[in-house]
Amino acid sequence: MQNSIDINRTDIVYHGWVGQMPQAVRPYLILMRADRPIGTWLLLLPCFWSLALASSGVPNLYFAVLFAIGAFVMRGAGCVMNDLADRNFDGKVARTATRPIPNGDVSPLQAALFMGVLCLIGLSVLLQFNWYTVVLASVSLGLVFIYPFCKRWTYWPQVVLGLTFNWGALVGWSAVDGRLAWSAVCLYFAGLFWTLGYDTIYAHQDKEDDILIGIKSSALRLGEKTVPALYFFYTMTTGLVVLAGYLAQTGPLFYIGLCAPVAHLIWQVRTVDIHDAPTCLMIFKSNKWFGWLLLGAFLMGNISL
Repeated sequence: MQNSIDINRTDIVYHGWVGQMPQAVRPYLILMRADRPIGTWLLLLPCFWSLALASSGVPNLYFAVLFAIGAFVMRGAGCVMNDLADRNFDGKVARTATRPIPNGDVSPLQAALFMGVLCLIGLSVLLQFNWYTVVLASVSLGLVFIYPFCKRWTYWPQVVLGLTFNWGALVGWSAVDGRLAWSAVCLYFAGLFWTLGYDTIYAHQDKEDDILIGIKSSALRLGEKTVPALYFFYTMTTGLVVLAGYLAQTGPLFYIGLCAPVAHLIWQVRTVDIHDAPTCLMIFKSNKWFGWLLLGAFLMGNISL
């Protein structure tokens, strides 16, 4: 199997600022995906949404900075955990074969120690918030450790990923309000359906390799029904976002601003080609812009007319 790997499909490229770092540091930056910020944005933006939704006027910028640091290091820790769990699979998949653990640049022990350091940094950030938020955020660690193993026994690991990656929609609200509210819960489940959409698109890149090595995904489960499913996922996303805004009593400008992110979701579904990996990757990455557009809508809702 290893001899059949097409190195041109690898997702590890040592260029840009990571390529300028010392050789000893470079594999660890690759391991935590510091060179590919899309995962950090997808983890961070639900925090920003909830922070804006829970705030009157301009959100707390100090909290925003803390969320940014926390998202960066904890996304990195999650990637290390994922690579440790998949170390016996990644070497058999073209896109992941040259990651630091399967290619021997970082040993499993070194990776585990590095993950511990990242988690300690994340904890130091978390302790800056109220205790309700500290406890609430800590609960998500169970999902973080479960997710890498889900693809072995269910075709819907994207559900667990969505539950994990959108926890910030709860944490952002509790950081401001010291408790949860139904608007935050609605936003959380909106993020879950959003993740089901974008990560199903992402999973279509690996479906041939996944079949060969016995890994499951929503892309394999849905197959040619992916596009209708995406319409459903993104319709649920939109409906729950609207409900979250209504329950939070956002201003009328929110609903006007919501037109842009909804249009982006429609563009995704109309543009996606599930049989073309580069297109799937491009659309997956474009979800950063959906996140920013939705944040803009929430901020517009905070403007008093």
